[in-house]
Amino acid sequence: MSRVAVVTGGTRGIGAAISKALKDKGYKVAASYAGNDEAAQKFKSETGVNVYKWDVGNYEACAAGIKQVEADLGPVEILVNNAGITRDAMFHKMTPQMWKEVIDTNLTGLFNMTHPVWNGMRDRKFGRIVNISSINGQKGQAGQANYSAAKAGDIGFTKALAQEGARAGITVNVIAPGYIGTEMVRAIDPKVLAERIVPQIPVGRLGEPEEIARAVVFLASDDAGFITGSTLSANGGQYFS
Repeated sequence: MSRVAVVTGGTRGIGAAISKALKDKGYKVAASYAGNDEAAQKFKSETGVNVYKWDVGNYEACAAGIKQVEADLGPVEILVNNAGITRDAMFHKMTPQMWKEVIDTNLTGLFNMTHPVWNGMRDRKFGRIVNISSINGQKGQAGQANYSAAKAGDIGFTKALAQEGARAGITVNVIAPGYIGTEMVRAIDPKVLAERIVPQIPVGRLGEPEEIARAVVFLASDDAGFITGSTLSANGGQYFS
């Protein structure tokens, strides 16, 4: 029987590429999203991936969402915590609300999603959790104190949980992408991309969402059973942790 995978933020950008790649490998995929109904339904019609709407910053919504996915598809064995938002501002202009929204989604969201599936994974002696962090959680970024803090927290969460899950057959790993050619990144002024961003990347180009997706597929597989607590940097050589 095909394993069930949940991908948060799974209908757009990197998340959409991950959802499609897992489905192509035979997983039964549930892609969650928070707000854009039109994009989610378009994604569902194009890919056949099941979509579910809930806010990863809300524990009760996550627990209810997981319960519905398991009723529809079966026990969740693969969890990809990909959902993320930005509320960028230099720190002296950052509001408590901007801080809270990013922490709630990008860090607390990992707890909210992982906690409801953890006991089932422990009982079945199998689980794969892949958390999507960021190069800016490794090196920091001006104007992103909230985002960098959350994404660094994702790495700490991964390392701690990996130690708890190891004897239960659960691996917990993190991927830290650099600049990836999503719709959001490609919306940046082409001059800024060409003159300020791409020159920082030694391979000389943006990454592709599918490159992150292939890394997720590997970490979700049986072949990756001896890899846990690891951070996979996928940034074209821009930063070495």
